[in-house]
Amino acid sequence: MKATTTDPTTLLRDRCLSHFTTLRIPVQAAALDELLTRAEKENLSYLSFLDRMLGAEAGARRERAVARRIREARFPENKSLEGFDWNFNPKTFNRVQMQELATGDFIRRRTNLVMVGWSGIGKSHRIQAIGQKACVTGYRVLYQTSAQLLADLTASLADKTLPARLRRYAKPELLIIDEFALDKIERSECPEAAHLLYKIIASRNQKRSTALVTNVDFEEGVSISLTARWRWPSSTVWSKERSS
Repeated sequence: MKATTTDPTTLLRDRCLSHFTTLRIPVQAAALDELLTRAEKENLSYLSFLDRMLGAEAGARRERAVARRIREARFPENKSLEGFDWNFNPKTFNRVQMQELATGDFIRRRTNLVMVGWSGIGKSHRIQAIGQKACVTGYRVLYQTSAQLLADLTASLADKTLPARLRRYAKPELLIIDEFALDKIERSECPEAAHLLYKIIASRNQKRSTALVTNVDFEEGVSISLTARWRWPSSTVWSKERSS
């Protein structure tokens, strides 16, 4: 009986599929066969072939990673700068500065951000949009209102999970604290938690970026008294806005 022989090309194909499985690269046999046929017809270079084979899966992974970072950031709404009405009260903000912040360069430089302005002019919209852009760029972001953060710290004091909470707030490259200084009830109920809030902010300085969004107009380098004496670090981007 004549022994069955296997085409060397088929053996090499099967070996490549085995490599993909080992490396956990989900390339299906049919997709590989289709791409091999196209590569032969179009006379693709080795790099072009490799790009087409891995590009689609790499793109899908990037999209899933972005979606995961946005989900873990816990934004209350899906906001974008493209969806912001720049014609609404345009004198209240610096559009060029907002677009520059959306590049995430201040996060790369580990610079802090303070966004000051009256209520109702879109601060929360824009800070969430900047945060989502950061997620797309590849940064880990966490969004909390000041009241939410204080409530979480208060709970951690009660259930003795404070070390884990402090580690959680230290991790993201950008920590956004919205509605800063609008948490009088939470601060009065647990002054110790308020002190820990400032401790978190101070501990992140020059290591991670922190963004405060507030309608309290305090100048750079001027200490503010909200149950704790504290100075905002000098490496800070200030965005001051007016109501008209």
